[in-house]
Amino acid sequence: MYLEINDLVKYYNKELPIIKKLTFSVKKGEIISFLGESGSGKTTFLKCIAGLEKINSGSIYLNKVALNDNGIFIKPQDRKIGFVFQDYPLFPHLNLKDNVIFNLDKKFLNNLDYILSLTGLKYLVKRFPHELSGGEQQRACVARALIREPELLLLDEPFSNLDSTIKQSMREEIYKIIKETNTTTVLVTHDINDSLNISDKILIFKAGIVQQYDNPEKMYCEPANCYCATILGDMNKLFVDNETYYVRPEKVEVVAKSEHKIKVEKCFFQGREYRIKGRCNNEVWHFFSKKAISENQEIYVNFKKLDLIYFDPICKNFFK
Repeated sequence: MYLEINDLVKYYNKELPIIKKLTFSVKKGEIISFLGESGSGKTTFLKCIAGLEKINSGSIYLNKVALNDNGIFIKPQDRKIGFVFQDYPLFPHLNLKDNVIFNLDKKFLNNLDYILSLTGLKYLVKRFPHELSGGEQQRACVARALIREPELLLLDEPFSNLDSTIKQSMREEIYKIIKETNTTTVLVTHDINDSLNISDKILIFKAGIVQQYDNPEKMYCEPANCYCATILGDMNKLFVDNETYYVRPEKVEVVAKSEHKIKVEKCFFQGREYRIKGRCNNEVWHFFSKKAISENQEIYVNFKKLDLIYFDPICKNFFK
């Protein structure tokens, strides 16, 4: 494996560890998303990898080199890691080119034209940060990280400050850049679409512990527990043979007749389809329809049994 994290522990107060025995690995060129609720330690974890925070125990190996292990601590500047922060920290008194090459080792200057072309910044090199859009500033930070040929790229909420109109296109552009350079990447985000759209694998984190680590499709369709299920999207609750099950909104289909009757409360137009909110046996349900459905109308829905998701009874308390 290219990046290996073994039994990593991080705390400021030993009684309240932020990260407990975190273990996972990443292959060369993979994009990994790190998901978790606010305050769960996602950014702290990135800082531990970068060497901006010291770990209390465990090990970090990158490309078979120990960054942290048994007293070993490689300084941040020697870790061959690129870090793109959430707030695009560019020097306001330097133009784009000077920001990208700031404090750059001369051996990497040959990469400049390639990186500027790859990030679409070739004709913006003389502009200052205040003359750049949010997306252009973001790409400048990515260019500054990639020009140094990092062995690992860390992205901390890189799309959170972008308008929704450009967020999707920027996400696609950054994905292409990362894949073009075959740069192993760890992405911290709170946006589920970021993870589902560009990640090779998703790691869900709660209470300092890994809850699940797998590819996006399996994470969404086969969540390990109810926390993983709900963090990745809405769940509709129903009862079958005195057991509680859940089904994803997109697995629900409007039909002429079935045993599952819905009273519609809201109908939201979303461009290509409508998102419907209603109640089934007094449980709130969400699903999609190609046609608008009137409020207070009663309709029927159905789904395939294989799309039902079941959790251990202890886990069900999460939904209350």
